[in-house]
Amino acid sequence: MRHLFRAEAKWTSKQNQEDSTKRLYSKSHQIKIEGKPILNVSAAKAFKGDPELYNPEDLLLSSLVSCHMMSFLYVCSQNEIEVLEYSDNAEATLEVSPDGSGRFTEVRLNPKVKISNPDKVALAIELHTKANQLCFIANSCNFPVLHNASCEVL
Repeated sequence: MRHLFRAEAKWTSKQNQEDSTKRLYSKSHQIKIEGKPILNVSAAKAFKGDPELYNPEDLLLSSLVSCHMMSFLYVCSQNEIEVLEYSDNAEATLEVSPDGSGRFTEVRLNPKVKISNPDKVALAIELHTKANQLCFIANSCNFPVLHNASCEVL
């Protein structure tokens, strides 16, 4: 089974007048996905982007966090675990090479889960491995997606 996803990028020229010896362009642009609000995006502040806008690195990390959570909730439902709360404070490490290229070297997810059944805490923690195996986004990455999961009972 295949699914096709589409996105449209839109950018217009805005020359930065601060340095007339180089042609510097604004990094801000819009991403349009049919039927959804426009997403205003820029480069990260470290790469001369608008720090108030989302950047591709934010969005990649957000995709991993969101996909892992949905995969985890799916495997919990298969194992009759009632999840009451889920939060994550994830981190991604990006290394930039001297030639200006770069890549993520790892992502660390730190999911904190609250469940209702004290007998299923160990299983809930184990299921993060299964969730990672199912996660569409993690399966598309060429860097490790690590987990430091915790679980408590409410």
